[in-house]
Amino acid sequence: MKKKNIIQAMHFSLSISMFISVPLLAVEVHGVLGSASATTTIDGKQIPAPDPEFGGVIKQDALKSKAWWAPRVTPPNDAPNVLLIITDDAGFGVPSTFGGVIPTPSLDRVANDGLRYNNIHSTALCSPTRAALITGRNHHSVGFGVISEQATGFPGYNSIIPKEKATIGRILLDNGYATSWFGKDHNTPSFAASMAGPFDQWPTGLGFEYFYGFVGGDANQWQPNLFRNTTQIYPFKGKPEWNLVTGMADDAIAYLKQLNQTMPDKRFFVKYAPGATHAPHHPTKEWVKKISDMHLFDKGWNKLREEIFENQKKLGVIPKDTQIEPWPTEVIPNWDDLTADAKKLYIRQAEIFAAYAAYNDYEIGRVIQAIDDMGKLDNTLIIYINGDNGTSAEGGPLGTPNEVAFFNGINKMPVETQMKWYDVWGTEETYNHMSAGWSWAFDTPFTWFKQNASKLGGIRQNMAISWPARIKDKGGLREQFAHVNDIVPTILEATGIPAPEMVDGIKQEPMEGTSLVYTFDKENAKAPSRHTTQYFEMMGQWALYHEGWLLSTKVNRAPWEAYGAANPDPLNNQVLELYNLNEDFSQSKNIAAEHPEKVKELKKLFIEEAKKYQVFPMDASVATRLVMPRPNITAGRTEFVYTEPMVGLPQGDSPSLLNTSYTITADIEVPKGGAEGMILASGGRFAGYGFYLLNGKPVFLWNLVNLERIKWEGKEALTPGKHIVEFDFKYDGLGAGTLAFNNMSGLGRSGTGTLKVDGKVVDTKKMEKTLPMILQWDESFDIGSDTLTGVNDADYKPPFPLTAKLNKVTIKVDRPKLSPDDIKKLETAKRNNASSE
Repeated sequence: MKKKNIIQAMHFSLSISMFISVPLLAVEVHGVLGSASATTTIDGKQIPAPDPEFGGVIKQDALKSKAWWAPRVTPPNDAPNVLLIITDDAGFGVPSTFGGVIPTPSLDRVANDGLRYNNIHSTALCSPTRAALITGRNHHSVGFGVISEQATGFPGYNSIIPKEKATIGRILLDNGYATSWFGKDHNTPSFAASMAGPFDQWPTGLGFEYFYGFVGGDANQWQPNLFRNTTQIYPFKGKPEWNLVTGMADDAIAYLKQLNQTMPDKRFFVKYAPGATHAPHHPTKEWVKKISDMHLFDKGWNKLREEIFENQKKLGVIPKDTQIEPWPTEVIPNWDDLTADAKKLYIRQAEIFAAYAAYNDYEIGRVIQAIDDMGKLDNTLIIYINGDNGTSAEGGPLGTPNEVAFFNGINKMPVETQMKWYDVWGTEETYNHMSAGWSWAFDTPFTWFKQNASKLGGIRQNMAISWPARIKDKGGLREQFAHVNDIVPTILEATGIPAPEMVDGIKQEPMEGTSLVYTFDKENAKAPSRHTTQYFEMMGQWALYHEGWLLSTKVNRAPWEAYGAANPDPLNNQVLELYNLNEDFSQSKNIAAEHPEKVKELKKLFIEEAKKYQVFPMDASVATRLVMPRPNITAGRTEFVYTEPMVGLPQGDSPSLLNTSYTITADIEVPKGGAEGMILASGGRFAGYGFYLLNGKPVFLWNLVNLERIKWEGKEALTPGKHIVEFDFKYDGLGAGTLAFNNMSGLGRSGTGTLKVDGKVVDTKKMEKTLPMILQWDESFDIGSDTLTGVNDADYKPPFPLTAKLNKVTIKVDRPKLSPDDIKKLETAKRNNASSE
C-alpha cells in the first residue's frame, strides 16, 4: 500500500474510532468509509454520538480536495425490527390465548409462533405501567406513581419522565431505528398537553419520530381528541362509521409501507397502544353482531368465571392445582340473584366489551400481517402484552353509560336509568363501562381489579413474544416472574444495543428491569427468574414480591370507592397478608399468621425499595388528586382574555370553573338578521358547559354528566349591534382548599347562576349540585365554535360556529378562601378522623 493510502486509512480509522468511542474492529462498518453509502454501528454509550472528524482532504480548490461523508448510523446487522403492543384495561382472563372466551386470534398467532408468558406484571394503573414499559424503570422512578391527571408535586408523582432516564424510543432512534408511536400516550403531563407545550414530554420529544394518537387516558373512539405528532387532526369528519381502532391500524400500516418503500433496510420500532379496552367501549356494529351471535355471556358472570378457569387449566397456562376463591358476594351479587332487567343490561355491557376486545385484536392482526406481507416478520420481535393493568371496575357494580359520571362520584346508576341507553350502548351516544361483575370474571383466576396493586387481579397480565429468527420453542410457556420494566432491557439485549451512559450530556441512571432474552431458549424454559424483587404501590395499596413470596396489603377500597377521606398512614395502617406464589399461583392462601417473621422481613424490604424508587410520600387519596393544583398555563391566574376564535385547548390547560365562583363576559356584535353559535364551550356530550346564542337568545348551560342539564336562557333574541352578555356564578362551598385537610366537603356544592344582557338580569337560578372533579377530559376548551361532541344535542350540532363578531371573552375566577374559622374546623375534623382510624 502506498504511504498516502496508509495515512488516509489510518485517518479514517481514527475518525471512526472517535465517532464511536471504541476500536474500529468492535463495530460493524459497511461500505467504504467516507463514501455516501457507508454505514456504521455505534457503541451507544453516548447519544447522540459525537460527529466524527472530517476524514477527507481540503485544499484551496475542490479539484485537488477529497470529499468525505460521515457514515450513517445503523443498528447491528442482525438486530430485529420491534413491534411493541400493549392493550388497555384487560385482565388475565380476557383473551382466548390464555383461556378467555373472547376470540383473540392475533394474540394466538404471536403465542403459537413464539412463547406465552403467564407471570408478567403491571403497576395496576395505566400511565404508571406505560412509563415503566418505555423506560425500563419503576413507575415512581420516572414520576408516574399515578396517572398524569393525578400528578402531585413530588418526584415520584409529578408525571415528568426525568432526563436521566431516557426512553427506549430515544435509545433506538439514536442507534439508527425509525421510531413511532400509535394510539394512547398518557405519559405527557396533563398540564403540558396544549399547543403552548413544551413538547419534550410528548412522544415526539421522548424519542418517537412519529406519533398518531391521543394524549390522555381515554378517548371517544368515534370522535377522538386525536393528534399527528403535535397537531390536532380530525380524520373522522364526515365519516360517521369511522372508528379509531381501525383508523390507527390504517395509519400504522401506511407508515410501515411508506418506510419500507422508501428505505427497505431501515429497522423500525413501533409502539402500538390502542385505547381498547379502556372505557368507553366503542366497537363497530359488525363486531357487536359477531360477538352477540356467540351468546358468550348468557349464563352470567359466575358461570363465565368457571368456564375461563377450566379453559386455563386445559390450556396449561395456569397450574392444575390452582385454587379459585368463592364469588365475592359482599362486593358483587351472584348472577342468579339479579332481576331480569339487570341481567339483560349486563349481558349487553359484556357483549360490547368483548366486541371491543375482539375488534381490537383483529386490527392488531392487520398490522402484523402487513409486516409479514413485507417479508419482515421473520426478523421482527413482537411483544404483545394483554393489558396495562387488570380489568377495570371503574364502572362500579352496576356499570355506567357514562364513565365521566364515575369520576364525579356517581358510581351506582340504577339499572332502570341505564336502560334508557340500552339500544345505543357502545355507540357515540355513550361513554360506557361494564359492571364490575364481569371485570372480576375477566381477571380469573385472580381476584380484584385495576387500581388494586396488592392483588394479582390488578397487576398480573399475560404476554406473548415471537421472533421467528431467534425463538424456536414455538408455543412454549414461560413462567418466570417478570414486570413491564423488563421490556426495555429485553429489547436492548435483543437488538444488541446497550443502555446509554449519557444522553444529551446527561448521565443516565441504570435500568431497573431485567432482560427476558434468557427465556427465549428452550433449555431455559424452567430456569429461575432473574427478576427476584419487585415492589407494587398504587394509591396507598402496596405489595412486595421477593423470591416467590408476596407480602400485600388487604384490599381496603374497591376501585369505585374513590371518594371520602384517605387513609392517613398507608404504610402502617394496613392489614398485611402473605402468600407463597411458588405454591399458590392465584394468591388464594393467606399465610401471614404462620410466618410473622417473614412478614416483618418483607415489610422492611418494601420500605427499602420504596425509599430507593421515590414511592414516598405515600398517598392513599384517589379522586381528590384530580383537582389538586398543578403547574399548568392557568396556574396562579384569575383572569383570562380571548379575542380570537380558538379550539383544542385541553382540559388540563384550560381555566377550571369547578368548585369556584366565576364570571364570563362576552363582548359581541350581532349582525343584521341576528346571530347564533358557540361563544365558549368546555367538555362535551358527557359533561361540560356551553355559552351560546340559540335562535338569537343567549344561553348558558351546564351538562351534569349527561343525566341533567341546567339552562339559563334569555327571553328575547339579541338585536343587531354590540352587546355585553355575562354569566355570573356564585359558589356556596369552601372549594378545593379543604383537600389539604383530607376533607372533600368543599367540592361539588351548590351555587347560583345569573345571566345578564347589557347589565340587565334575564335569568337566574340555583344549581343544587355542581361537578366536583372533572369535565369530559378527552374534550377541549373552545372559543367561537365547539369541536367533537356538543354539550347539548337538543340545541345544536358541532361545530356550531358563532356568527356574531367576537370582540372579547373574559373569564374571571374567584376561588374560595378559607377563613381562620374554616381552618380551625377542618383541622378539628382531620384530627377526629385520624383518631377514629
